[in-house]
Amino acid sequence: MFPKNAWYVACTPDEIAQKPLGRTICGERIVFYRGEGGRVVALEDFCPHRGAPLSLGQVCEGKLVCGYHGLVMGEEGKTISMPGQRVGGFPCIKRFAVEERYGFIWVWTGDQAQADPAKIHHLEWAQNPDWAYGGGLYHIQADYRLMIDNLMDLTHETYVHSTSIGQKEIDETPVTTKTEGEQVVTSRFMDNVMAPPFWQANLRGNGLPDDQPVDRWQVCRFTPPSHVMIEVGVALAGHGGYHAPADKKVYSVVVDFITPETETSHWYFWGMARNFNVKDEALTAQIRENQGKVFAEDTEMLEAQQRSLLAHPARRLLMLNIDAGGVQSRRIIDRLLAAERAPAAEAVAA
Repeated sequence: MFPKNAWYVACTPDEIAQKPLGRTICGERIVFYRGEGGRVVALEDFCPHRGAPLSLGQVCEGKLVCGYHGLVMGEEGKTISMPGQRVGGFPCIKRFAVEERYGFIWVWTGDQAQADPAKIHHLEWAQNPDWAYGGGLYHIQADYRLMIDNLMDLTHETYVHSTSIGQKEIDETPVTTKTEGEQVVTSRFMDNVMAPPFWQANLRGNGLPDDQPVDRWQVCRFTPPSHVMIEVGVALAGHGGYHAPADKKVYSVVVDFITPETETSHWYFWGMARNFNVKDEALTAQIRENQGKVFAEDTEMLEAQQRSLLAHPARRLLMLNIDAGGVQSRRIIDRLLAAERAPAAEAVAA
């Protein structure tokens, strides 16, 4: 269900600051920790001695120590020592390619020979001092593809987020969908509308009036395996909308990294990068809090949807034109999955 030959966001640096972190990603149980020199290490979360999760242990002088019998693991997955025992013949456990970049820790769960760091999703805003970022993490009991569907069709905002970012003009405005290489883009532009509460607050945060008509836009970009970046914003009406000057608009990128855990669960790293009032930490905290409430509403809906789908596995779902972004995104995922399966199928045939 999920491509493995890809870079996924595994965690944030603060999650491994004090102790090892155990996390299942694409069905792989992995332990993350900081080794010698502060390097991030990702190993199979399995002690070769008695199978205890290594994530229940501790890091001592850059070495991962099992919390059951004190077995010490090296960064390459080889057992180094164990109190009073000879362990030189212990088999290695799996090591995963891991990179720390853009404020996230990324892991490659598939063929390690293909784990090229150059393939990590580039985040221009993460390296630019003119931008600020705030975000969080939700553990969601739903197929990761349901979240992709959700983010590539924002029509649901009118109903799921009626008190924050939703407004009737969203489902009244046609959405455009196109594929650009391996990227799917859906866009919606709403002219001369009143800003909903979330955007009213952001207008005030940038010193702009919140009671005037605005031009609003939503541009959703899916990049495989499961990343969605959404350009969102409002500009005072009549000043160029998406292309309005900075002093007439508030503009942000909604950041969505969707990391599969199992077939019916995923890790959702969400946030918002903005390029206005970037030094205002109180505004960053306020936006994070408000955005967190919005995504909590998505979580409730997606988990209920997953339960319903599991209860009715044979039911055929209907497709509308608003589903085009999710449908095309899934086609790309299916192509990646087919490409990964091909070598195995050829080996069996041989």
